[in-house]
Amino acid sequence: MKTITRADIAEILYQEVGLSRKDSGEILDMVLDEITSELAKGNSVKLSSFGTFTVRNKNPRVGRNPKTGVEAEICSRRVISFKPSQTMRLSINK
Repeated sequence: MKTITRADIAEILYQEVGLSRKDSGEILDMVLDEITSELAKGNSVKLSSFGTFTVRNKNPRVGRNPKTGVEAEICSRRVISFKPSQTMRLSINK
């Protein structure tokens, strides 16, 4: 299994679109920064034919260390969840 990196995506943009490597990297950074800033504001990000990123608030809860059994409080936090689109699900399950 291969992991695709930010540099891999920038290289694909360079090859497919014909932009310079520098411009490809900058455009990719701009897109990712925009997605990140919208999620930080608490907004959802929907990419057609790909999926939807949403921010959820998790309440504080009591957790337990599996090795020692000691209880500890897990603070409230915001987490990002991703729901793939139907198109993506169908293409993955072919």
